[in-house]
Amino acid sequence: MSRRTRRASPAPGAARPTVTVCRGCCCGTPKIPGLDHTAQLRDLRQALDGTATVRVTDCLDACERANVIVVQPSAEGRKNGGRPVWLGLVNDPDATIDITTWVKDGGPGLADPPGILDLYAFRPSRRVQAELHDT
Repeated sequence: MSRRTRRASPAPGAARPTVTVCRGCCCGTPKIPGLDHTAQLRDLRQALDGTATVRVTDCLDACERANVIVVQPSAEGRKNGGRPVWLGLVNDPDATIDITTWVKDGGPGLADPPGILDLYAFRPSRRVQAELHDT
């Protein structure tokens, strides 16, 4: 198990979606070559400024799926049945664009993700989910 930096997660009633970007032991490192990790994070922040909260966290314990991004719904999205969506192997700039487009449209519970994101979606263990959402 990796060591994590515990940060407050967004309250269930967050007014806008939250995009959590893993930058731990594998995500955001030279272990994933061919991707400008700094540009990926910058692009997410710029594209979602005012639309979603973008935060960086240490290891999400899904290293085999680096780079990992979790999209959490807004309060309205959660009321409509939206749940956090875990995306792995987000190592292509086009995937980042698809994520930002979906979040701008409302994200989980308010907008259907582009079909291509199904290729990135995965379900982490309950322990890993709890650590992200109960911090």
